[in-house]
Amino acid sequence: MAKLCIVGFGPGDAGNMTEICKRRLMDCDVVVGYSGYTKLLRPLFPEKAYHETGMTQETERCRMAIELAASGKAVCVVSSGDSGVYGMASLLFELAADAPDIKPDIEMEVVPGVTAAVSGAALLGAPIGHDFAVISLSDLLTPWAIIEKRLHAAASGDFAICLYNPGSQKRAGHLRDACDLLLTLLSADRLCGVARNIGREGQSITLLTLGGLRDYKANMEETIFIGNSTTKNIGGRMVTPRGYRHE
Repeated sequence: MAKLCIVGFGPGDAGNMTEICKRRLMDCDVVVGYSGYTKLLRPLFPEKAYHETGMTQETERCRMAIELAASGKAVCVVSSGDSGVYGMASLLFELAADAPDIKPDIEMEVVPGVTAAVSGAALLGAPIGHDFAVISLSDLLTPWAIIEKRLHAAASGDFAICLYNPGSQKRAGHLRDACDLLLTLLSADRLCGVARNIGREGQSITLLTLGGLRDYKANMEETIFIGNSTTKNIGGRMVTPRGYRHE
């Protein structure tokens, strides 16, 4: 049976890759992925064949992977973070189901990875120590009206919020617009944090308020955390209590 692994490789450094991720990448014939991700893997797995596509070419990339697997290759489709969290897993299942003419008996395995909500939270301290929501600010595939609805619901429910894809050249105002919406429900002094370049050169964190976050110039290398009503700054770390008694 043909084998297709859908692998989340974490932030990009070997230390944050799971052992099963490393094993699947070592055992595969071909690595398929976005060129920005494969460049992180080439130094770690230089002997592998790589098939790359650019941003917004996810469908072409996944079809290529299915065809390679159907031809008898052991294929790994890679996503940074986790392959099921804004990754390639769902698209690959959809495309494989729609392509029985290629080969119906491809074994598909999803290999989890450390997503930015987890790795970024660890850098900041413990900002998602209680219930939290993860929302992407990219409206490339999701209408902005739906993103606003989800932000409103998360803030109304007093969730800690983790924001993926907070800004780019084309979406320079999305974070500001999101903060403007949140500020209708939350106070301007709500504690927030930014984790940048997680697991890579230039890794750093910043703590700031929601009012300050409104004017922050974010990019795609950053993950943003907005605390709930109990989140506090403890020694420069962002901490959302779980509620344990410790008197």
